[in-house]
Amino acid sequence: MNDRVRKLKPMDSLIHSLRDITIRRISVSEMDNNVYLLTSKVSGAQLLIDAADDLAAIEELLADAAADTAAAPKLALIATTHQHWDHVRALPGLVEATGAKTAAGTEDAPGLPVPVDVLLDHGDVGTFDGFDVTAVHLRGHTPGSIALVYQDPEGPAHIFSGDSLFPGGVGNTQKDPARFAQLITDVSERLFDVYPDDTVVHPGHGKPTTLGAERPHLDEWRARGW
Repeated sequence: MNDRVRKLKPMDSLIHSLRDITIRRISVSEMDNNVYLLTSKVSGAQLLIDAADDLAAIEELLADAAADTAAAPKLALIATTHQHWDHVRALPGLVEATGAKTAAGTEDAPGLPVPVDVLLDHGDVGTFDGFDVTAVHLRGHTPGSIALVYQDPEGPAHIFSGDSLFPGGVGNTQKDPARFAQLITDVSERLFDVYPDDTVVHPGHGKPTTLGAERPHLDEWRARGW
């Protein structure tokens, strides 16, 4: 297990305690991949986003989240934001250990190392016992990349953006002008044009940001082409 993850105490992974859910996050692997866990405070239903690596650390994360609900926690779904190898290394082991169903964008699902139970297209809503999330298809980093959006009833939305949006720019499109144009357009129209500035962005690697912090730089990103 990653030494940094092993030393975490339960509260260290807790990044948001909202009205209806908690959001926990750990960083795993040499790639600094973020693994996110949403837990319903009332029902214990859980959504894990990107089983990137380090099954033992993810199992510890699930155990820590038992403190977030009075109910028995239950991992209902493992969602993958995109098919790249560094976001799926713990996926087969986690499916085997928990029996949870899996979800991914329709175009990326064939590239995952496990069968995908739920195919996600733009605008699909996942309903859990105690909360909903909405899938946003962001084409360009991969054909089927998705973001997942949770709208807090008493606060800002939370976007789990995978590798499509980071502090300082959009995801890597391998210097392909067509892919970059598609990604910057989708990010602009499907995220920045829909959600307000206080929306929190939780990327697949590194630190969070907000749409408001990044919005002034959209023209700069378009001009530089990455």
